[in-house]
This record gives sequence, structure tokens and C-alpha cells, in this order.
Amino acid sequence: MKLLFWGTPAYAVPSLDALVAAGHQLVGVVSQPDRRRGRGNTLMPSPVKARALELGIPVFCPERIRRDTDCQRQLADLGADASVVVAFGQILPKEVLDQPPYGCWNGHGSLLPRWRGAGPIQWCLLEGDAQTGVGVMAMEPGLDTGPVLLERAIPIGLLENAQQLGGRLAQLTAELLVEAMPRIEAAGPGPEAERLARLGVRPQGTEGLTTARLLQKADFQIDWSQSALAIHRRVMGLYPGATTGWNGKRLKLLATEPLVQRLAPQLSPEAAALVRPAEATPAAAPGTVLQLLPELGLVVATGGCPLLVRSAQLEGKGAASGGQLLQQLQANAGDRLG
Repeated sequence: MKLLFWGTPAYAVPSLDALVAAGHQLVGVVSQPDRRRGRGNTLMPSPVKARALELGIPVFCPERIRRDTDCQRQLADLGADASVVVAFGQILPKEVLDQPPYGCWNGHGSLLPRWRGAGPIQWCLLEGDAQTGVGVMAMEPGLDTGPVLLERAIPIGLLENAQQLGGRLAQLTAELLVEAMPRIEAAGPGPEAERLARLGVRPQGTEGLTTARLLQKADFQIDWSQSALAIHRRVMGLYPGATTGWNGKRLKLLATEPLVQRLAPQLSPEAAALVRPAEATPAAAPGTVLQLLPELGLVVATGGCPLLVRSAQLEGKGAASGGQLLQQLQANAGDRLG
């Protein structure tokens, strides 16, 4: 098929590569405009734009596609059979959705209608979902409201962070889109209702509907009065950005394990050996360093069971774990984080 691909972050690159490898003709790629990134504040292309240029595919970067009628006309002139959208970052207007005869299709990183919107990977981890997945849905003017053609679920590991889970979901999205294209082509063009009926799509209900709100600066700040599990979910879900304080400097927590008895089978063997009954845990103010373990890191008091901090990054330093982390922090039992 002749496809127009819409995507911006690294998450979308495997889908672009997979569609090219499957033999589809990519007539164009639409991505967000270049942004300033890094310490040098250098203007950088998005990962999808960079990859499209490597592949020799024409790239379009409208600031707001809804308002850019010139870009809309240019895209229409490409004559794409279908549009494929993976984490583009803007809502497409009806004028764009109506262009391709085989429709616009979105690879979304959640089990719809749970976690519509931006940040579904972060929110499924923050809320402690046992599973997540990806879906290929027909696009509508609303926010991730369209009917679902294909869907796959995967379990979420307790110690899996957003980057690791995102890598798995990115590959799964690519696989599902490649699987979906022959079905979409076989269903043929025509009025949308008739096309979707031939495809046997599943309309989304309202049961279990949740929307992934935009994350705020305050979301990244660790509150040590919360339970060990809640803090751990924040570290995993907001990786690598969950932050606390240490001697007036910012400390990013990168890897933690909640020392909760019922979770022991899901912990690393080293962490599981540290788990104690709640009544055996020494009373200490949340954020207090309880133990210093050269091979593992530091055990910190929370509003519930203790939390093992295995890896972190102190402001002005590189990421460190185990003994190296303890050396950087120069911590003592009884010191406080936060």
C-alpha cells in the first residue's frame, strides 16, 4: 500500500521501519518540528524525522496541522492509500482524516478505552496495572475514541520501568500494524461505515475508560510519606525523572524495589532476602536511611514498608548503583532524603 506515516518519538521508529520492511511504499512522513534539546540547546530533529531522512522519505513538519491548510493540501497530493499514526503528538482534523480512501489508523500503546491520550505507558505503571498492550484503531476526530481492529495484551513486570516497557510495546505496535495492513487493504476503499463493517472492528465502550492526563512538574517529586509500592511505581513510571532531595541537591531515583512481604516472589533474590514482616521494621521518619548495603544500595523508610534504592543519579554526577552510589552520597544511617 501507499502509506503516509505520522510519528515523532523513538517509540514510533520500529513501526516506520517495519512498514518499510514489509514492502509498503512510504510516500511521506509527518513529524513534529525540530526542537531544541540537550545541554547545548541545539535544534534537533525528532527520532522519526531523522530515520525518515535516512530512508530517503519526504518529511513534513507542520507546527499545527489543524491550521496548516497548505500542508494539508501537500499531503493530499501524495495520494496515500492510508495514513498510519504512532505517537504523532497532535490531533488530526477531519479534513486530514477524510483524505486517504482506506482510512487513518493509529497504533496506540494501551488497551483501549483504558489510558486514552498522551502518556499511557507512564500511567499504567503509575497506577500499578497488571497488564497493558497495544491496539490498532480507526481514527476519529476525538481523542483515541475510534473502534479497534487488532489488540494484544502483555503483562507488566514489577521491576519494569517506562523505558523498558515502552521498548516492548513499540515492537508490538510495529508487529500489529504490519499484520493490520493486509486486512485493511483487503477490505477495500469506500464509505467509512461500510469499510469498518467489513473489517469487523470492535467499538470502544465506556467501561474502564480512563484518560492519561498530562504530567506536571509536581508528579516527579517523591513523597516519602507514601507507601514503598507507591514510590516504586513513581520511579518506574516516570523513569528516569522521579526526583528527591539530598543535601540540597537533586537526586533522581532510577531503580528501586519495594520491600513488601507479599511482593517478595516478584523481587530480585537479593531484595527478597531483605524483606521482613512489617512489625520487624524499625520505626523511622519517612525518607530516613535505614541501612547501607555496599552491593545493593540503601534501604530507606517510607510511609509503609522500606524501599531499596538500587540506582540513582545525583545532580552533577552520572548514574550510580550499589557501592558507587553510596560513595557518591556519603550517606550514613539516620540521614534523610527529601
